[in-house]
Amino acid sequence: MNYDLEERTAKFGEDVIDFVRILERSEINRPLISQVIRSSTSVGANYMEANEASSRKDFRNKISICRKESNETKHWLRMIARANMPKSDKCKILWKEAHELTLIFSKIVHSTD
Repeated sequence: MNYDLEERTAKFGEDVIDFVRILERSEINRPLISQVIRSSTSVGANYMEANEASSRKDFRNKISICRKESNETKHWLRMIARANMPKSDKCKILWKEAHELTLIFSKIVHSTD
């Protein structure tokens, strides 16, 4: 298997976008959807920026942002699961990927100390 974190983070954002399309547009869901789209798609964008970092410090900073955004996405997915109980299984799958990405970025941050 070709392990490509840039592709994985992009696919994660795409998967979240595809998922929220099936959610009802309600007063509760609207802000949750907006937040989860922002945080989940930011992971890949910041990872791409990290790959073009101007210094080791800049790289570490961008990877830290990736970690924060993937961790934040876990929160929004949990809230969406609560607000949309019948769709909570798909949320759990996305949450697991967000968690794995958070762990990967944590490892990268710690290895650049």
